[in-house]
Amino acid sequence: MKLAIIGATGHINYVFSGLRQLPEVKLAAVAVGSAGETMDKVIQSAQKESHSPAVYEDYLKLLDEVEPDIVAVACYFHDHARITAEALRRGIHVFVEKPIATTLEDLAMLRDLYAAAEGKGVHLAAMFGIRYQPAFLTAWHAVCDGAVGEVRLLQAQKSYRLGRRGEHFTKRDTYGGTIPWVGSHAIDWVRWYSGQRFETVYATHSTLFNEEHGELELTAQCQFTMSGEIGASVSIDYLRPNEAPSHGDDRIRIAGTAGVLEVRDQQVLLINGRHNGVQELPLVPKGEIFADFVRQIKGEGRCLVSAEDSFYVTEACLRALRSADEKQVVRFE
Repeated sequence: MKLAIIGATGHINYVFSGLRQLPEVKLAAVAVGSAGETMDKVIQSAQKESHSPAVYEDYLKLLDEVEPDIVAVACYFHDHARITAEALRRGIHVFVEKPIATTLEDLAMLRDLYAAAEGKGVHLAAMFGIRYQPAFLTAWHAVCDGAVGEVRLLQAQKSYRLGRRGEHFTKRDTYGGTIPWVGSHAIDWVRWYSGQRFETVYATHSTLFNEEHGELELTAQCQFTMSGEIGASVSIDYLRPNEAPSHGDDRIRIAGTAGVLEVRDQQVLLINGRHNGVQELPLVPKGEIFADFVRQIKGEGRCLVSAEDSFYVTEACLRALRSADEKQVVRFE
């Protein structure tokens, strides 16, 4: 199978980690996805992993000449939809950085293209790779096994260092917003762990104190109501100090009718009626999202992130963004 990478801005590490388990997949080519990008980081990573891809400046030329089986799209965020659309029109499987679109109009366009391509056996998944981290995967298995009973309330957190971001982060047109970029992971978790649909969202965000990063929102909060009368809140920020021991601080609290489970500091902590006190659950091994995606293409399993997950969580992010911009409750259709 031939793989192409377009762009160098997103989580390409998922691809290289997965490739170590996929000797049948050849990294055939890489190309710039967005004006102003450089592929140096991807080329260096490829060489370090003993890959020798052809290098293109024009991704359309790559698609036409190489005819890859799979494309990994990881360019500037506003270009995800455009490049994904080109791949889907050609019947190419797409592993795409989130958000897969930065406008609801582009998202609707991709849904239509995928509906046509899916009938021809084309697969798509967004890079919601945190699902595969040991703590979050362990928590998911525990919730599925009934550790907290019926889920009733979820509180999720994404906190990052700000550092110095690239120019494309400073403009909404190219960045897309902090809710869909940073918050998408946490919004994905509340959907994944609850198994419910979104009904309404009220969100806020602010660019204050963003250290001259233009239109980048430094903080955001989202309050969702979900089917089954479940409530979910998501806290998003770039307030993690540079001196913190890690770049991110990812957390979720899942409260149910039989217990409460928390993921924090790469630990899974559970309180329920089966045991006294707080249990620290043993972690399952880390999974590889890209390897799982390729196995799904080959009919050898299922990726934890489906195409429908990818579209639906993106929609939730964009409706939350609209709520924050308009300062009003937004309903899901």
